[in-house]
Amino acid sequence: MSSEFAKAKRLVIKVGSSLVTNHGQGLDHAALARWVGQIAELRKLGREVLLVSSGAIAEGMQRLGWKRRPVAVHELQAAAAVGQMGLIEAYESRFRKHGLITSQILLTHEDMADRKRYLNARSTLRTLLDLGVIPIINENDTVATDEIRVGDNDTLGALVTNLIEADVLVILTDQAGLFSADPRKDPNATLVQEASAGDPELEKIAGGAGSAIGLGGMLTKVLAAKRAARSGAHTIIASGHEEQVLVRLAQGERIGTVLKATTQTLAARKQWLADHLQMRGKLLLDAGAVKALRDQRKSLLPIGVYEVAGEFERGEVVGCCDPDGAEIARGLVNYSSTEARRILKTPSNEIEAKLGYVDEPELIHRDNLVLM
Repeated sequence: MSSEFAKAKRLVIKVGSSLVTNHGQGLDHAALARWVGQIAELRKLGREVLLVSSGAIAEGMQRLGWKRRPVAVHELQAAAAVGQMGLIEAYESRFRKHGLITSQILLTHEDMADRKRYLNARSTLRTLLDLGVIPIINENDTVATDEIRVGDNDTLGALVTNLIEADVLVILTDQAGLFSADPRKDPNATLVQEASAGDPELEKIAGGAGSAIGLGGMLTKVLAAKRAARSGAHTIIASGHEEQVLVRLAQGERIGTVLKATTQTLAARKQWLADHLQMRGKLLLDAGAVKALRDQRKSLLPIGVYEVAGEFERGEVVGCCDPDGAEIARGLVNYSSTEARRILKTPSNEIEAKLGYVDEPELIHRDNLVLM
């Protein structure tokens, strides 16, 4: 029995491109009607639902008469701008038939990276839920560039899950769930029914992107589950082709793969730090600093840093990497990259001698640092 979903009060449901489009040729309106009907049933059961839906670019391509997904950023943005009109119109008209009000929320990474915008988005979404409105969420592809975009709707679903502290993230796809190997290539692949979100083995077995229209593969779903678990949310990866899949999950039926949140829930501010998808730089730590951060939960001092990568300013988010290059933590840095390079391997009491001033004795204070 999938008790995680059955007991959940607040749900984030992500529906992929393959489930809402006619093989990329515009929207599948019959499929949208089915999703709306199921979500309406969830609302009758007292659930709060946020919908993260793909399909805008595919709809825009169809309206513009394009047969292939464009590569140029400005063409993708144009397709998204055209397609968002059709996507929201289609959802809104169908939800209205069930007496439900919808809203459109378009987000970029900058909305998550800026603390004030993050809190504003959080407040808006919570208010909408309090009003009984169903937010329909997508990345703001019309303005997003590589520097500010989230990247895929699996990740966006996880970020929204963290943002409003949902109980469960449901990722619906064209696969039955997560398999031990790619079932399209390995006939002996078996369905992983339950595992711990964040288990490194899951990332090893997850496959790549499988669609010419969508960007997400199974790996993005596994990483999304890992991210959602930071706020204590479980993730279900299931086939959207299963009849009444959302209603059956709500009734406790086990479908697909359940990735359980087993780690301690991060406080909201540290969730925000952890969810910075685009760090401005990296600090390479020696073994002693790694131990101080990971085992002793101490602040990061400049004496434990032997290399600075990237360019960043004071107050920006940087990654902290072990000698092998693996990220172990990230946080708000107290010095710019130029300053940090000047105080590498320097005891804190000698910072002023090297810089002529001292802002903080730490490169990153433990209160502004989160382990990954």
